[in-house]
Amino acid sequence: MKPAVAAPASPQPGARELLLETASQIMREGDQVDISLSELSLRSGLNSALVKYYFGNKAGMLNALLDRDMVAIIRSVDALLAKDDMTPEAKLRRHIGKCIDTYFAYPYLNRLLMRQVRDSDEAEARRIADQYLTPLRVAYDRLIAAGVATGSFRRVDPQLFHFTLTGAADRFFSARLVLRHCYGEDTLTEALRDRYREHTVDFVMAGILATSA
Repeated sequence: MKPAVAAPASPQPGARELLLETASQIMREGDQVDISLSELSLRSGLNSALVKYYFGNKAGMLNALLDRDMVAIIRSVDALLAKDDMTPEAKLRRHIGKCIDTYFAYPYLNRLLMRQVRDSDEAEARRIADQYLTPLRVAYDRLIAAGVATGSFRRVDPQLFHFTLTGAADRFFSARLVLRHCYGEDTLTEALRDRYREHTVDFVMAGILATSA
């Protein structure tokens, strides 16, 4: 049995949340899905030993960060499915827009998700899949089936739709080098996010609607 990690003397209030937010900032700014504990300590002003205290190790901290960031997507999908006053088309448009906004805020999210599933032990990988991947699969099954039933959607493969939407959201916000070297832009601005949101919603919906204008 591993010895328990002693609590630090007078731990700073909010230290756990500060570690997670600092890790998130490092990954956003560096367009990466890994961090060094020395940089984390320098940027947060906290002793890196707190990572072991709060999370067990760096992998545990990255899982906690994934939990923090993915929960917003799952909650929004659950709330959307529960709405009875929206058409399937309106629901899907809102969801696509929410995906773009979430990946703008956390551009590392899908890469972190894939890394943690790949590198975790079987039990943790299954937890992540059950908690975050399966709910999205079920949501797309339901949303697309509802649209087909009302005649507003053509029949598309929900699995492939999942890959298409995730890829569209993830690729753009993890492509700063392409922006810099091909388009002379080095910053993912809110204006660029808004343009991409509108483009992606229109582009994806054009492929799923039963009739196109």
